[in-house]
Amino acid sequence: MTERLYYTDAYLSRFRAKVLDRADDGRTVYLDRSAFYPTSGGQPNDIGLLDDVAVLDVVDEGERVAHRLSAPLAAGEVVGVIDWTRRFDLMQQHTGQHLLSAVLEEMFGWPTVSVHFGAESSTLDVDVGAVAPEAVAAAEARANAVVCENRPVQVAFEDAAGATGLRKATERSGTLRIVTIADLDRSACGGTHVRATGEIGVILLRRTERVKQLTRIEFLCGGRAVARARRDLEALGSIAAVFSASLDDAAVLVARQREALAESLAARKALLAELAALRARARYAAVTPDADGMRRLHLELERADIDELRAEMQALAALPKVVGTALVLDPPMLLVAASGDSGVDAGGRLKAALAVVGGKGGGSPRFAQGTAPTREALTTASHGLNA
Repeated sequence: MTERLYYTDAYLSRFRAKVLDRADDGRTVYLDRSAFYPTSGGQPNDIGLLDDVAVLDVVDEGERVAHRLSAPLAAGEVVGVIDWTRRFDLMQQHTGQHLLSAVLEEMFGWPTVSVHFGAESSTLDVDVGAVAPEAVAAAEARANAVVCENRPVQVAFEDAAGATGLRKATERSGTLRIVTIADLDRSACGGTHVRATGEIGVILLRRTERVKQLTRIEFLCGGRAVARARRDLEALGSIAAVFSASLDDAAVLVARQREALAESLAARKALLAELAALRARARYAAVTPDADGMRRLHLELERADIDELRAEMQALAALPKVVGTALVLDPPMLLVAASGDSGVDAGGRLKAALAVVGGKGGGSPRFAQGTAPTREALTTASHGLNA
């Protein structure tokens, strides 16, 4: 059995212990006592050293805690050292999550369904379909107000039968470890936490997204929040510099540029469609009709802009009594267009020709496109179309 020192002292970063058991040729060890937190309850495990050997992973195995090491460790007494920077960061995130979950339930009645602590940011899922930006801002302001009040965060052990006032009910029996934020939250939790809300540091709610019937809120606490805010500020500063504008004006200018770009793209699309129609009519006029008045057009191109060629072929299909094919070698593509009065099913004809050479494609009776495994196969299919 491993005595879990982090249960009573999350600030213990150095300790002595005895190796009780070993596995994996000494690369996994079990200690009589440990301050290393194993992955549990959504909180990632600690890392650090046992003597001079790196602790890579810590696994909860019920009564025992397994320490996965980078190299074998001999039996005997060892000194454990926790990676304190990582530990304190996780303490800030975990206590910040408790505080934030309590605030969201207090202000809006939104219960937290699940939590994920990531390497750079963390998320919690709340049982609500949509969250307005104003609600996010209000919750962030309230959470940071509680941080500034520096409320005590206390850990106690209570019998489950008598533990009342928990934010989230638990089905566990026996002794519970209760983490309490004064006058705000009581939660059953085995994780590591700071001593007071002031140590959480600033809480930043960065964005939300809909996940099935829930809303996922990304949050960062303490040093993570400051670092993320700095990166966001630098990104915004770079955008503002492009426009030679202030940070406050950047968002408005970006919105205006987006509108102008959308208008330009729409105009370009219209011009390209007009150009495609002109080219199609020119090609159409250059072809001599058959005795039955049908015009048959075939193009073979080494390279082409497929989007432009597709638009041209579709425009061709709008003209009377015409069947057109286009073979492009780079990128490999075969296109077929047929007018409504041609009696030709472009999609059906192309699909049949490609099937013979192991190619794939299809489309509508008016326009279709596809490709084949090799240039030779594509050329063969093209000849079959025009036979």
